[in-house]
Amino acid sequence: MRWDHLSAPPDEEHPDRAAPATPPLPLALPGAIVRTFDTPDFAGMTFYEVRAKSIINRVPGESRVPFSWTINPYRGCTHACVYCFARNSHTYLDLDAGVDFDRKVIVKVNAGELVRRELAAPRWRGAAIAMGTNVDCYQRAEGRYRLLPPIIEALRDFANPFSILTKGTLILRDLPLLRQAAEATRVSLSFSVGFVDEALWRAVEPGTPSPRRRLDAVRRLTDAGFEVGVLMAPILPGLSDDDGSIDATVAAIAAAGATGVTPLALHLRPGARQWYAHWLGREFPHLVPRYRELYRSGAYPPQAYQRELTARVRIAARRHGLHRGDPGDTRRLPDPSPTPAPEQLALL
Repeated sequence: MRWDHLSAPPDEEHPDRAAPATPPLPLALPGAIVRTFDTPDFAGMTFYEVRAKSIINRVPGESRVPFSWTINPYRGCTHACVYCFARNSHTYLDLDAGVDFDRKVIVKVNAGELVRRELAAPRWRGAAIAMGTNVDCYQRAEGRYRLLPPIIEALRDFANPFSILTKGTLILRDLPLLRQAAEATRVSLSFSVGFVDEALWRAVEPGTPSPRRRLDAVRRLTDAGFEVGVLMAPILPGLSDDDGSIDATVAAIAAAGATGVTPLALHLRPGARQWYAHWLGREFPHLVPRYRELYRSGAYPPQAYQRELTARVRIAARRHGLHRGDPGDTRRLPDPSPTPAPEQLALL
């Protein structure tokens, strides 16, 4: 991932109530405009506003994801999920994969105009575009920067199919736009809800809306006519992979009107692995030996564990009337039993 295509926005693009800050700039973001905000929701956070030169990104051919093009208007994420697989991408910016990822967010302030320009280019062929694939496009910062409305408007106007995967209930703000887009093209919406235990949610996803609020949003979207799938991810070994947690989560997903549930076990890529291991050793030290065993060969737990987990979720889904496994048509999720390349990484 390269960042030499970014530059600073003109200074007149201040969001309301923005207060300039003066921390040192990362070497990879020369000239970016740095903001802090005087509201409790953004306490301790810094936003680096940049003007991107491109926004629709081709996914590398070697990637294991089932989509070819993405739009990512943010880097870093205020959701602060301790397991987030995207953490290591912050190291490309001379920032760390831990606290910096949660508190130092890069904002592509010209995302909307870029999407419109790139969709209009003669070389663009109207391929489906996935959003929410790196960090959440409906993270808390979106409430201030409002990058998604002009992006959705452009996709609507060009009748370009797209999908959104999110934990953010802020998506409901854009429901009128999403309905307009769905009249012109294929729109797939999915939520991520790995568990419904609120104590666990506060521990591992402290910046996100609660699972119950996310499921309320699923209900609102289904009532509006969308078929909304749920990615039940991540399922955390020793924390949310027991039968009781699985059944309660699937039951809540079914009650919210989701069209399907797709389970995905926790995977720990570099960056996320170290941050999660630190958290686990502090909060649940008795689980450390189990994680060492499960993740001794790399980012993914053994295929046998993944297959068994998938089978248990499917049994619960049938029990609660959920028969489809794919959360949406255009945003197909990774095989729950991938065969990863060997990665010899120490968990702790």
